[in-house]
Amino acid sequence: MSLSEMFPLPRTRFEPSTIADALAGVGACLIEGFPAPPLDAQLRADLSGLAKNGLLKPAAIGRAGNHQERRDLRGDSTLWLDDPRCGEAARQYLEQLDALRQSLNQLLFLGLKEAEAHYALYPPGARYTRHRDRFRDSDARVVTVVSYLNPDWQNDDGGQLRLYQSAGHVDTLPHAATTLCFLSELEHEVLPARRERLSIAAWLRR
Repeated sequence: MSLSEMFPLPRTRFEPSTIADALAGVGACLIEGFPAPPLDAQLRADLSGLAKNGLLKPAAIGRAGNHQERRDLRGDSTLWLDDPRCGEAARQYLEQLDALRQSLNQLLFLGLKEAEAHYALYPPGARYTRHRDRFRDSDARVVTVVSYLNPDWQNDDGGQLRLYQSAGHVDTLPHAATTLCFLSELEHEVLPARRERLSIAAWLRR
């Protein structure tokens, strides 16, 4: 039995009821066709332009007074989507993300109050070591949403997001127009890629 069979990952379209069922069940699902064309291409162009103009900043780990840059642990560069330098595509994505937040609140009573998201660019060879998105001293982050923006991604390009559960782990390749949605308490890591890897990391928060 493979690890992916040990930890089955439900697949769905952008349908809140099915996403809610998966989160309540195995704690994760793969959303196919989101962000849908042409928004996925517009987001990719926006992120690439921001990176070309030097507007992304090296990401850090920790929070508040314990915020520190550790490129050996986390190698991506980021920019929050609510930054005014981001384009119209970023605003549209945030609107769709907030609609998902409202729907999950109605279906699962999670007490979600806001959505936040940032662009993330991983250069070749960069990774993000195993971690949880929910901080030890804060349970504000409840649901993690990771949208991929990489067209023509091949299996040997690497860059999988590895998601851990007690039954095993599952690897998701960062293909364009797909999104991984999971509970923020689950441990995960981003494996190194052989090419530049573009994505959006988002959180639905209490």
